[in-house]
Amino acid sequence: MQVTDKIYWRLSGFYFFYFASVGTLFPYWGLFLQSNGYSSQQIANVFAVIMGTKVIAPYLWGWLADHTGKRMQIIRIASLFSILFFAGIYYSYDYAWLIGCMIGFSFFWNANLPQFEAVTFSYLGKNSHRYSAIRLWGSLGFVLLVALLGALLEEYDVGILPAVIIFLLASIWFFSFIVQDVPVKKKSGERKSILAILSRPYILLFFLVCLLLQASHGPYYAFFSIYLEENHYSRTFIGQLWALGVLAEVIIFMVMHRLLPMMGATKLISIALALTALRWGLIGHYVDSSAIVFFAQILHAASFGVFHAAAIHLVNEFFPDNTQGRGQAMYSSVSFGLGGAIGAFYSGMTWDSLGATMSYDIAVVIAIMALLFSLIFSIAYRRHQEYA
Repeated sequence: MQVTDKIYWRLSGFYFFYFASVGTLFPYWGLFLQSNGYSSQQIANVFAVIMGTKVIAPYLWGWLADHTGKRMQIIRIASLFSILFFAGIYYSYDYAWLIGCMIGFSFFWNANLPQFEAVTFSYLGKNSHRYSAIRLWGSLGFVLLVALLGALLEEYDVGILPAVIIFLLASIWFFSFIVQDVPVKKKSGERKSILAILSRPYILLFFLVCLLLQASHGPYYAFFSIYLEENHYSRTFIGQLWALGVLAEVIIFMVMHRLLPMMGATKLISIALALTALRWGLIGHYVDSSAIVFFAQILHAASFGVFHAAAIHLVNEFFPDNTQGRGQAMYSSVSFGLGGAIGAFYSGMTWDSLGATMSYDIAVVIAIMALLFSLIFSIAYRRHQEYA
């Protein structure tokens, strides 16, 4: 199907508001929780819950979407319930109640992106290299909100955060009504096809690399803003640093359609992982230098931008036709879900007991492990292509 200007802007608008909500939740939710008296471990647990629901929820939604073909209808329902569960925090800030709200919210919120990725690739068809040009609007949404909120939180109490997030969730819900599904023909033997895909060793290596990469982000997503504020950075500058990282990501998305054919997805993944290890080492050991932290944030272009675009490209290649929804969901489940939950958990365990620097050192080790496995994956995948 041809992506007209109307479809392009509708797809881009959904990404804009979805990642605007990410740019509100991850950079500042820890500060909100800290201001309400939650401990470092409790804060880490909240992020672990948000990440952990991605282990199961996206695949359940993906299975349902692949079998019904009604991806956008699922997204509309999930978007509505994500609003309702998140709004539940207004009832009480009791820790157990908060965890319950976050479980419900994230179970439905995490249904959205993998299925919308599948919808986007259905529209793109053979022009999948154009994905980055649409996805970059999500990065712009992240940048805009994280920068605006950083300045706003200098003037207003962090208590405004839930209302901002609910507004963004409502915007996601609105955009879900103006994007329609692309009909996908079902094929017989669908269950066997996805089992056959998962039985290939290089596929399992690929998912292991994705899991480790995301686990290495644990200290960053759970504690980066808190870490900077404790080291006397202003909230405005903290917001600007988050925005800088995603601006670097936007620039990468703008050129990925050229880099992918030129260098190949597997090589780009290995380069991204090497730069990710460097990034965590710089943040962990040189937080006193704003110039070094500034440079480390530019490396977000590699640790998220290059890796994600290359990984999504491979997922689209590995999981064709009616397995696409479950393939995208599995990528989300294993990396952002299980990997993210592991990252948040070890960060919470080590942040107070071993210190911030050690937490980032652990992240460096995990990123290097991911790099080593990515090299093995690259060899295995190349051999598969040679004998296919």
